[in-house]
Amino acid sequence: MSWRDTLPPVRGKLLHDEPLAAFTWFRVGGAADVLFLPADADDLAAFLKALDPAVPVTVLGVGSNVIVRDGGVEGVVIRLAGRPFAAITTEDDTITAGAGALDAMVAKASARAGLAGLEFYAGIPGTIGGALTMNAGCYGSETKDVLVSAWGLTRRGERVDYAVADFGYTYRHSEAPADILWIEATYRGTPDDPEAVAARIADITARRETTQPIREKTGGSTFKNPPGHSSWKLVDEAGWRGRLHKVTGGGAMFSELHSNFMINPGEATAADIEGLGEAVRADVLATTGVQLDWEIKRIGRPK
Repeated sequence: MSWRDTLPPVRGKLLHDEPLAAFTWFRVGGAADVLFLPADADDLAAFLKALDPAVPVTVLGVGSNVIVRDGGVEGVVIRLAGRPFAAITTEDDTITAGAGALDAMVAKASARAGLAGLEFYAGIPGTIGGALTMNAGCYGSETKDVLVSAWGLTRRGERVDYAVADFGYTYRHSEAPADILWIEATYRGTPDDPEAVAARIADITARRETTQPIREKTGGSTFKNPPGHSSWKLVDEAGWRGRLHKVTGGGAMFSELHSNFMINPGEATAADIEGLGEAVRADVLATTGVQLDWEIKRIGRPK
């Protein structure tokens, strides 16, 4: 009997061998051994408490900053979808958002509430859970600048509460344990004219649309910026902009529009996309001595 035959009862959905490509922006990757869509935080906590500790657990947000490898993902993949995990509320100068809420929707909520400081979230194609995990930021602002606190669940289903100082945030990095499943975060904004906040969000959105391949099958910024360097310049100077790279499928490339964004131009596999990133990292290191570190998360098994 497999561990999949003895899973705890849930109020949400448990899907066996569920393909994950449709849940990612790259539209590639294999299946989850089990995909769990919890009904709410209590459902998730009860499931985690009863789940065999040996079973791996992976959280998948909106799939905007992840490569799911072609062999699929071992164990249980948890996706926090639906209203219980995407609610956004405002009170005075604070905004509270579920981990499944889109960053851009939190930015828009801040405009409606007349709170400045969260406009940059309009430029991040992900969810609050991912933003907490990686100190997401752009255009000179980061999550740590506006976060007050967050709470989540451990792999054992126990609640943990974090103040912003507890995260130990640095550039695109948190010292919080990687196995925490974030449920909700609270931010503090600065009172401002709602129309002024909305105008800044519109500017960020327009800038992103003209400089990033957001209509493509992409995954956001591929590499972190090394100290003193811009990743896109290193990729561009190495000759990888628009250059097709194949491993097992139709190939992947760095966008002609922005050379720190990989795209799936049609029939790429996860191996094509990850292989492209690794080829560029090796090339840039060999020619410049600069190490490019992945910003995109890669999960699962090679095929």
